[in-house]
Amino acid sequence: MNLSQIYQYMIIAYVLLSWLPSLRESFIGELLGKLVEPYLAPFRRFIPSIGGVIDISPIVALFALRFVALGLISVINMFV
Repeated sequence: MNLSQIYQYMIIAYVLLSWLPSLRESFIGELLGKLVEPYLAPFRRFIPSIGGVIDISPIVALFALRFVALGLISVINMFV
């Protein structure tokens, strides 16, 4: 398991916590918020919510993170 996978799981956990507001206000929810929100914020600025309710920016953020991680891995493998 690499760092990008761990961060992806953190994003998924943070999104799932949004369904349970009391858990998002817990220590773990606040910690995940501090680690994940700075990454999600630029995506939320450019991708509007669907109907004002459904936020798809975490999905786009996960795809972007995956593509960047795969790109970095392939560049590193070229030099090894």
